Amino acid sequence: MNTIDNALADLVEEFDLLGDWEERYRYVIELGRELAPLSDSERSEANKVRGCASQVWLVTEPQADGVVNFRGDSDAHIVRGLIAVLLRLFSGRQPDEIVAFDVKSAFDRLGLAGHLSAQRSNGLASMAARIRRDAEALATA
Repeated sequence: MNTIDNALADLVEEFDLLGDWEERYRYVIELGRELAPLSDSERSEANKVRGCASQVWLVTEPQADGVVNFRGDSDAHIVRGLIAVLLRLFSGRQPDEIVAFDVKSAFDRLGLAGHLSAQRSNGLASMAARIRRDAEALATA
């Protein structure tokens, strides 16, 4: 079964293979390039993530089977990559699994907290908080 913990373990393994943070940044940017762009209508105020220095949009799509899919985009390359990391962890999961997951611990395991600027760390936390809020709302619906 593919859980958030399994997805995190895969990401940690991928990051460990890369070695230094310059390579890891390039990898994160490459992950961001693989994201499908959002439409102009999806780049709306309703989808905008507050607390990010860059422009960030997140679309939350509850599915009939109870899982929730997320799609996102940003005008900054590294931030698009951070969105891709979050989507690998959280998209396609049950809301309860998302809510129960310790995202700060995940960022620590990936080494993101210590290697991002304060602005990017705050933006990453804002994106994760938005995903969690959306999942909480769906879990109680």
